Amino acid sequence: MFETRDFLDLETLCRELDASESSVRRDLDILEEEKVLRRVYGGAVSQQTPPARAFDYAVESGRSSDEKERIARFAAGLIEDGQTVILDGGSTVAAVARELSSKSLHIITNSLPIAESLETLRNIELTLTGGYLDPRLRVLLGPFCEQMLGNIRADAVIMGIGSITETGFSNNNTLVVGSEQKMIEIAGKVIIVADHTKFGRGGMIPVAPLSAADIVISDKELAPEYVELLRSNGVEVFLA
Repeated sequence: MFETRDFLDLETLCRELDASESSVRRDLDILEEEKVLRRVYGGAVSQQTPPARAFDYAVESGRSSDEKERIARFAAGLIEDGQTVILDGGSTVAAVARELSSKSLHIITNSLPIAESLETLRNIELTLTGGYLDPRLRVLLGPFCEQMLGNIRADAVIMGIGSITETGFSNNNTLVVGSEQKMIEIAGKVIIVADHTKFGRGGMIPVAPLSAADIVISDKELAPEYVELLRSNGVEVFLA
């Protein structure tokens, strides 16, 4: 169960194992003693996968590259010249940035890789948020970033996300969650780009309910039940 999900909450474990909460808690205690997982508030985190894996830009850039490119091309097609667009961090959004490079836009981002890919383009007005630089994610985060975002408005935000389940969008990094929540708050349209591997593995910290997104773009391997789940929450779904 932890092979594809780094974190599982207690409610999900009880449901998927069809077991009582007390029984699941006992099993988790045993697995923690065997160093298979680590108990955390509300659930458990896998010990078999290095925690940094899900948050390392260099590692993520090489994963599911074909799917990301297709998702990126579709997402870029939704953006019109003259718009102000926020680009979140992450390798999928960086692929979107490359697809947007021929358009005339004002782009706001907290991502260094995205800024580096666009900095020489005269057709792009580029604004970087301030904030603390996370060296693995290569994004600017924290109160300064959130304060800057709180003073602007944008036509759209294109955002990657750590995890998507029936409970909503989530992540495992508190600072990332803070900036993503602020981006959602100030954007006229919220576009989530996420390949199928991001579905079903819950993150520790909620970002927003599914209904906060206007559009989710994934790949054709996404299970039909997730497509229906998103649509039942009023989200447009496109599979690239």
